[in-house]
Amino acid sequence: MPTDSAAPSGGRPATAFSFNRSARVALAADLGVTHARLAVADLGGAILAERATDLDISRGPEPTLTWVLDSFDDLLAECGHTRGDVCGVGIGLPGPVEHETGKAVNPPIMPNWDGFPVPDWLGSRLGVPVLVDNDVNIMALGEQWATQLETEHLIFVKMGTGIGCGIISGGRLHRGAEGAAGDIGHIRVPNINQVQCRCGNIDCLEAIAGGDALAAQLRSFGINASHGRDVVRLVKEGNTQAIHLVRQSGREVGSVLASIVNFFNPGLVVIGGDLAEAGDHLLAGVREVIYARSLPLATKRLSIHASELGDRAGVMGAAAMVIEHVLALESADQPGSA
Repeated sequence: MPTDSAAPSGGRPATAFSFNRSARVALAADLGVTHARLAVADLGGAILAERATDLDISRGPEPTLTWVLDSFDDLLAECGHTRGDVCGVGIGLPGPVEHETGKAVNPPIMPNWDGFPVPDWLGSRLGVPVLVDNDVNIMALGEQWATQLETEHLIFVKMGTGIGCGIISGGRLHRGAEGAAGDIGHIRVPNINQVQCRCGNIDCLEAIAGGDALAAQLRSFGINASHGRDVVRLVKEGNTQAIHLVRQSGREVGSVLASIVNFFNPGLVVIGGDLAEAGDHLLAGVREVIYARSLPLATKRLSIHASELGDRAGVMGAAAMVIEHVLALESADQPGSA
């Protein structure tokens, strides 16, 4: 939108333009295995309305996305907007996503979602671009976007029901050739118990150190725990067995991350997801192994800390993904652009 005239430089009088962040809104949804967070954001990334609730992703795509659509309508009404104000939608899914098509590909913890056309389904109902990515990728983007991190090389690790990794390289999200970069949850970790993973393989990292795996171990001790959030609750209550398991989970993740730190040399490792709420008990295990097994040069300036955004990182990243896409399109439409 035009503001006061800028200083003349000869020829036609110059006019300065400012960015109208409230002109349109972006819709964002971070869908997990057991819960979800949705938001409406302005074009500057500020959250205007937000909702978090339990959600069973195994209900399948159409029931889940119908609920998402209804929730978006409620949130738009809450902040005084309509579907006509929406410029795009960003969705995060808890499984491998082919970014170009927005389709989940053989997601081990998302029954009936394989190949479902999420962008087409939502886009046909909202009439705007729909961008879909892995939930950890959008969390990495959200952490970078909202906190204005100075480092250009960042690893974001989500520790929840599953375990995954988002990679910021050279200041940009790195997805790999097909969108599968960062899937560390299915790296094999040698284990004497031969633990079966939901992907069909044995001794995957998330089958040993993920939230459900820890809850299952606590149940074997006679302790009531259904999922990762119960594990965190027990840690906060001072349960020594839960504390021991969480610290060991951190060590297992740290053993995988040590190789990544040597290979990628990030400046920052951020730990997020439900298990990150366990705080220093988890971080101590991660740090212990990374600093012990990584090269001194790779850890010389390495910082390892918990996510500053917590469980809001996903919706912040989903909104940022849409905003960057929309602004890039508008820039390309400007006269004189390539």
